[in-house]
Amino acid sequence: MTKFLTGFIPLSIIAALVIFSSYTKQPQAKKEAATSETISESKPVISGSLPQVIKSVDLDKVYTFAGEAIPRDNFDAMERLDRELSVNSYWHSSTLLNIKNANRYFPVMERILAENGVPDDLKYLAVAESSLRNATSPSGAKGIWQFMKGTGIENGLEINSQVDERYHVEKATKAAAQYLKKFKERFGTWTLAAASYNMGASNTAKFLKSQKAKTYFDLNINQETSRYVFRIVAIKEILQRPEEFGFYLESSELYQPLNDYKIIEVNSSITSWAEFAVNNGTTYRMLKVYNPWLISNNLTNTSKKTYQIKIPI
Repeated sequence: MTKFLTGFIPLSIIAALVIFSSYTKQPQAKKEAATSETISESKPVISGSLPQVIKSVDLDKVYTFAGEAIPRDNFDAMERLDRELSVNSYWHSSTLLNIKNANRYFPVMERILAENGVPDDLKYLAVAESSLRNATSPSGAKGIWQFMKGTGIENGLEINSQVDERYHVEKATKAAAQYLKKFKERFGTWTLAAASYNMGASNTAKFLKSQKAKTYFDLNINQETSRYVFRIVAIKEILQRPEEFGFYLESSELYQPLNDYKIIEVNSSITSWAEFAVNNGTTYRMLKVYNPWLISNNLTNTSKKTYQIKIPI
């Protein structure tokens, strides 16, 4: 190329162009070198990175459930607790909603648990069971306390095609309190009572006997129940002091208790709950929000039982 051009352009001009080009590139090269040096001195930048602070939960304290301490001298128990504290601390959406829901349901639960003589900590069992929602499990357990149909009926809940009191927070809480008290009387500790709530009393008795174990922490059992009490303790710790775990909520962001209602007693059949709702100044949707245990569009009520229906005001 140079040889070809020399036939038309004087060599002096070509030399000048080459010198000018070399000179103009030097500042840019120096600038790039300086930038590269500055980056190398700072922390490396990784494409697609997610800056965040992840810390382990402090285990250097006494953790308890219903007044019963997690044995600190048992490394296996402490590691199982560490797992649940870590999982629930960084399971952000679920834990955030648990904090919001707790503001709505805990006042009701605390009163009923106290009336039935069971520790306040048992309210956290309901969080572990359902995240304080009227959920249905794959096995058919329903409601905030996740009762199976047979167990619910045995503990005084009405369950049929029109009424399902597993969804009645007050009645289900009372049933759960009585159920847990039976386990405590049988096995002697609240940790074993909670384990029995999860896997059944017959399994608890069988494993205690076959493994010659004395406490929940000594049992080698299915993974769900093995994690169960530790999960409850982790939930308790986070919900009691959420800001220490990085959850900051204003009081206005919490779900408010459903206290704004009046009671209408019904002791006859209702052909249409939608019509009943409109006639009482509310909507079908709000009637079901305040009374989720009414699972049908109507109520036959051949026994003339009296039901207390909440009507929002």
